[in-house]
Amino acid sequence: MTATLINPTMKKYRPMRPPDEDTASHESCEEEEADVEDHHLKPRRPFWANKIQFVLACVGYSVGLGNVWRFPYLCYKSGGGAFLIPYFIILIVCGVPMLFMELAIGQYTAHGPIGALSQICPLFKGAGLASVVISFVMSTYYAVIIAWAIYYFFTSFKSEVPWASCSNRWNTAHCWVPFHNHTKPNGSQTPTEQFFEKKVLNVSPGIEFPGGMRWELAACLVCAWVLVYFALWKSIKSSAKVRYITTTLPFLLIIVFLGRSLTLEGANVGLRYFFKPDWELLKQSRVWVNAASQIFNSIGVAFGSMIMFASYNRFDNNFLHDTLAVSLINAVTSLIVGIFTFATIGNIAIEQNTSVKDVIADSPGLLFVVYPQAIAKMPASQLWAVLFFFMFLCLGLNSQFAIVEVVVTSIQDGFPEMIRKRLVYHELLVLCVCVVSLFFGLPHILHSGIYVFQLMDYYAASLSITYLAFFEVVAIAWFYGIGRLSNNIKQMTGQYPSFYFRFCWLIAAPALLLALWVASLVDYTPPTYRQYSYPAWAQVLGWTIASLSLLCIPAYAVVTVVRAPGNTIGEVSVNRNQYMAQRN
Repeated sequence: MTATLINPTMKKYRPMRPPDEDTASHESCEEEEADVEDHHLKPRRPFWANKIQFVLACVGYSVGLGNVWRFPYLCYKSGGGAFLIPYFIILIVCGVPMLFMELAIGQYTAHGPIGALSQICPLFKGAGLASVVISFVMSTYYAVIIAWAIYYFFTSFKSEVPWASCSNRWNTAHCWVPFHNHTKPNGSQTPTEQFFEKKVLNVSPGIEFPGGMRWELAACLVCAWVLVYFALWKSIKSSAKVRYITTTLPFLLIIVFLGRSLTLEGANVGLRYFFKPDWELLKQSRVWVNAASQIFNSIGVAFGSMIMFASYNRFDNNFLHDTLAVSLINAVTSLIVGIFTFATIGNIAIEQNTSVKDVIADSPGLLFVVYPQAIAKMPASQLWAVLFFFMFLCLGLNSQFAIVEVVVTSIQDGFPEMIRKRLVYHELLVLCVCVVSLFFGLPHILHSGIYVFQLMDYYAASLSITYLAFFEVVAIAWFYGIGRLSNNIKQMTGQYPSFYFRFCWLIAAPALLLALWVASLVDYTPPTYRQYSYPAWAQVLGWTIASLSLLCIPAYAVVTVVRAPGNTIGEVSVNRNQYMAQRN
């Protein structure tokens, strides 16, 4: 069947040696000179100025919110050390091979996820569309995390950090300041917990009680989108320069916080929880599904980000080195962040005379409760708080840049004529995407926003992603074919992919992803926030959100087959041109 779906005489899309200019277009020089007056009307695709910019973009995404916010949260939620085992298994079997595969098709086709999948296997163009849908949904609530970071960042400039004591107007009688080896009273909350829930979020009793707008957070959310817009408005030429700061500086601060956390009393208790697995938890499918979603979130596999980044590469770039570098940096950074997070949690456990797993209820706000509590005890706590939340802001922006660029690039690739006629300038397209995403992010900053946030993250980023990753690897490895993909890689890098990559693409990755997806459906449990259970209508809303991406793949496949020439499936299968991977 594969042979009937692919064009075996595919031509190169780009020349082996593109122009030398740093931001050279894929158009010829003659065309540029002929239309110099209307150069802004033509959709142009620049190259990265150098290899460092590409690697920084990939590393900036992987060492972003996926590692610093999501990894500690899911690791704590999944039992610490029990999470690390499936995490590294899935990284080796699925993460690294699929990253290599995505960089290959992105660089070879010079298109974002929709355009790349359309050329590789038009029957599965819906997989590319699904990745863009997920990226758009994630952009709406990832911006909210950045808004929280901005709020904390500016609050840190006060003479005394407000989460250090129980003497503030938002504190209740249940507020309790931890001190050495005194057990936390039942039903009490630390100042950092109350600051996050009662001051920052002003949480309502449930999603059915939306309340009003948190105007302080609304201002921070607008600020977040303004930063994203001005980083992306000139395409990769502007975002690449911003990443020199937002990617490199956080690494220095991560090392500083690692050193500080290891000196805290009780750090060894937290590290023991982090590295010592509870073998019983490995029997739970949710731990494996969480590990898979974390791999894909951090590396960007199945979200379209890496395909998009690679589409700006020169044709002969050796992306094998990039794959290994990004994967290694991602894994090492995850461990470092995990170490300083759990060292800090261990210190809090000693203070509260409790076990590590009972320090705080697992919630998306884990980072905004644990770190501020540790920072409040440090000398010059305001300085440490400013540095930490500046680091977190940079990492959040890196993730947001990549997610929004996927949406922008896909719209440019999919509707070049409309963009040329209606929006004219790239800046207007970026502005439209940012404004629409800002609008859809507003429900997250109501009093019930944290419940909406948890719902979106559960269904969009966790439940859907293994499904999407499975169909992506099937479309490329099975329908397009390992042989053709290997030949394409040989054209670009001068060498064929190893047996390890080919085995994972063809057998190991699809089998593991299918097993994880089926297990997640069989053992499905509705999302919760602390002790709060979502009503039935909210779960229906969650499945509707998930379906926005899940249905893209079968729906587009059916439409493609129906529109194909021929009256029967057999006749449709013979019409190769309908399913060719064409590189114009």
